[in-house]
Parts: sequence; structure tokens; C-alpha cells
Amino acid sequence: MSDAVLKPQLIIRQFDNLTSYADRFVEMKALTEQRDADTPDELWILQHHDVLTQGQAGKPEHILMSSNIPVVQTDRGGQVTWHGPGQLVAYFMFDLNRLGWNVRTLVSYAENLMIELLKKYEIEAYAKPDAPGVYVDGRKIGSLGFKIRKGRSYHGLSLNIDCDLFGFHTINPCGYAGLEMVRISDLKPDYPHFENLCADIIETLQHSGYFKEVQVQHI
Repeated sequence: MSDAVLKPQLIIRQFDNLTSYADRFVEMKALTEQRDADTPDELWILQHHDVLTQGQAGKPEHILMSSNIPVVQTDRGGQVTWHGPGQLVAYFMFDLNRLGWNVRTLVSYAENLMIELLKKYEIEAYAKPDAPGVYVDGRKIGSLGFKIRKGRSYHGLSLNIDCDLFGFHTINPCGYAGLEMVRISDLKPDYPHFENLCADIIETLQHSGYFKEVQVQHI
């Protein structure tokens, strides 16, 4: 069988307006549970309304103060984090078995994707082996959290562009007390916006070699 037959299709859905975390959570979980061996992989790129999401083993003491930001219990790994306007979120609904990936491959791919995106804009970022995510000079700019079910992934990454950092100030981000968050806009006066980074991610996936066909849908 040729590589072209073995490689899966990828559907990239770019959400052009702010979208509900709770609704997307239900949808990506359902997609993962209902998919079969022939279902195309999907990548969703979006921005959420303000929300705090608590990981499966999340500890409530990492939410430091009450606010008007809703809290949603979710099933990804990790502790509490914030999502909202000005932050790019990408969800990976990938069949890891079909790609020949394990969980470490997925985590490294997501981290390297953010590192290469930032490098394009002359921002030197790096990953830490003991603390998943992407960092610039000790400050965290990109976060990760996945769920794997029957060899298939959902949830994904978040990258701070020009978001309000208040939500992060109400929590210990990812369970780390005192962890400082940073945004692309803090590092580059003429910084790329959501649409620019979406185009960069789409181009990267189109040329990744992992997929035989990449379809892009705007929602």
C-alpha cells in the first residue's frame, strides 16, 4: 500500500468569531467517541469567550479568587487555565495510531508548532521537559492539555497573542504558583494577529507531510 493511501485527510476548521468553550468541548468529545478508522483528522483553530477550564485532576485551590469568569470542569490533563479573546486555541482531533504517534510525539509536535510560529516572528521560545508548554525567558506564552481516548486525541494548545491577563491573575496557571504569563504583543510591537497565525498554522499543516489532503473551512 502506498504512503498516499496510508496518510489520513485533515480538516482544519477556523472559527472566525468568539466561540463557547462548553459547546466545543461537547462537540470534540462526541467526534472522538463516534469516529472510526476512516474518519478524517480535524484541527480546530479558534478564540473562546472568557472561561477558566479545570483539568480532570485539577485542584480547586489553584483558583485563587472568585470572579465573573465562568469555570468549566473538563477532561483534559493538567490543572486550571484561562481561555479568552486574544488567545489562539487549537484543538487536535488526531488518530494517533494511524499517524504512528504516541502521546509524547503529540506533545512535542504541539510545542514545536508554537516554537516555530514564534521563531517566524523573531521570538525565541523553548519547551521544558518537566513542565509542558512553551516559554520565553522563563515566562509562559503557550499551554498544552490533551485527552487521549482509544488512541485518539482531543483538546490541544493555547497561545497568548494580545489577551487581557486578568484571568491568569485569578489562578495559579497550570497549577504553578507565581508563574508569569507573557503575550506575543509584549514581545513585538508590530505583532501578528489571530488571522496571521491561523494562516501560518494552516500552511505548516499543509506542508507537514503527515496528511494526504488538507481542507480548510471557515466557520
